[in-house]
Amino acid sequence: MDSKIKDLNEKLELAYKGGGSKRIEKQHAGKKLTARERILYLLDEGSFEEIGALVTHRTKDFGMENQQFYGDGVVTGYGTINGRMVYVFAQDFTIFGGSLSETHAEKICKIMDLAVKVGAPIIGLNDSGGARIQEGVRSLGGYADIFYRNVQSSGVIPQLSAIMGPCAGGAVYSPAMTDFTIMVENTSYMFVTGPNVVKTVTNEEVTSEELGGATTHATKSGVAHVTAINDVDGLEQVKRLLSYLPQNNTETPLKLPYELGDEIRKELIDIVPDNPNKPYDMHDVIRGIIDANSFYEIHKDFAENIIVGFARLAGRSIGIVANQPMFLAGVLGVKSSRKAARFVRFCDCFNIPLLVLEDVPGFLPGTDQEWNGIIVHGSKLLYAFSEATVPRVTVITRKAYGGAYDVMNSKHIGADMNFAWPSAEIAVMGAKGAAEIIFRNEIKNAEDPEAKWKEKEAEYAEKFANPYSATERGFIDEVIMPEETRRKLIKAFSMLESKQLDGPKRKHGNIPL
Repeated sequence: MDSKIKDLNEKLELAYKGGGSKRIEKQHAGKKLTARERILYLLDEGSFEEIGALVTHRTKDFGMENQQFYGDGVVTGYGTINGRMVYVFAQDFTIFGGSLSETHAEKICKIMDLAVKVGAPIIGLNDSGGARIQEGVRSLGGYADIFYRNVQSSGVIPQLSAIMGPCAGGAVYSPAMTDFTIMVENTSYMFVTGPNVVKTVTNEEVTSEELGGATTHATKSGVAHVTAINDVDGLEQVKRLLSYLPQNNTETPLKLPYELGDEIRKELIDIVPDNPNKPYDMHDVIRGIIDANSFYEIHKDFAENIIVGFARLAGRSIGIVANQPMFLAGVLGVKSSRKAARFVRFCDCFNIPLLVLEDVPGFLPGTDQEWNGIIVHGSKLLYAFSEATVPRVTVITRKAYGGAYDVMNSKHIGADMNFAWPSAEIAVMGAKGAAEIIFRNEIKNAEDPEAKWKEKEAEYAEKFANPYSATERGFIDEVIMPEETRRKLIKAFSMLESKQLDGPKRKHGNIPL
């Protein structure tokens, strides 16, 4: 055994010698990295401590007893990222295609257990062909052991998955249960059944990239939260994402040093068009509120009618949920509701305050939405906001119509502070449609129905299409000028920093899945 340890130490020393992210970035930028190179790049130089380096598989069938490799296809251990403790595993595709065996799974489970005990994030670098078929049910049991720990860790420690190669069959369910999934373009894919099986069963001709590539999952399914152009970029995305998160659910995210200055942002003054039907980019509003270059968008290319992501406000990490008038006028639909609900629940798990920027004309109508369960999916977002106990602040920039007004973090479902710009319109529906319903008979019997309709539309708009009626009721705390938004929000979140709220005692709620 001494010779084995010596041999292994020599190999590890060679692998790590002169290592670190600078060497890897220079030599391998744009290329696939090995499992150890990925860990070297991800972690602070010299911080990685490997666990289970001498583990080998226990299979004696199918000639496997003569194919023993240290580590058994996965590198596991712990280290630091920017000084913060993390646990990591990196599957090694060069060993049996990174396939999961009983011992491979045991190594992953061991560090997952340690991560929960210590209260530190766990990061999985996935590159595996799936279950090791030579082991039969033992490999399947190994997957289930990992799945169980994913669930037990959920909401306790952040779980991040980077898909850096194949991830197929049962292997996809562990990343799906982690908090965020990052996929590398052109070299990674995820699917339950591959192209060959699809062709056999459904006669569909499809490539691995079309079926489960990074672009597919970033735009169509929403499985991928972030995409990266190569391995190095993917690991950088992991580092940046982690910077907004706390170590565990008992801590708050690190607040960066910040000195208050002139927080008035004049670029917001004319950002909302005078024409209520003209779109504008909510990204511009976000940039006008947050610390410079601090927005990290999640699900950027999926359900683009709503924006979610992390940012910093006076150094404080916050989560942002914002309607996007540039896409479908910012309406709530099946996908956008699901996207926002999951993000809200994550922020609530890990003590990240929520800022909601609202410009929503309602829920998307149509048979496609109704038949695909907009009622249930829309209620997920309503449930998520109602359940959240973190500081919650809403700013209504323009439209807040119908039930969507209630859902988008209204005062009625527990929001702490609600602001509105003078351009806000808070009503059951738009003035034109409302006038047509309320004054139908008057319009019908008028000498000039079109002129009467416009008259009644203006009457309704003057009464309801503004923020003042809601402010009089206390549903809006203050009508603020757009340029003052950043200053108001900094003060509001500072005031809410020590917020504590305990709900009724229960095992757990029954969210409408």
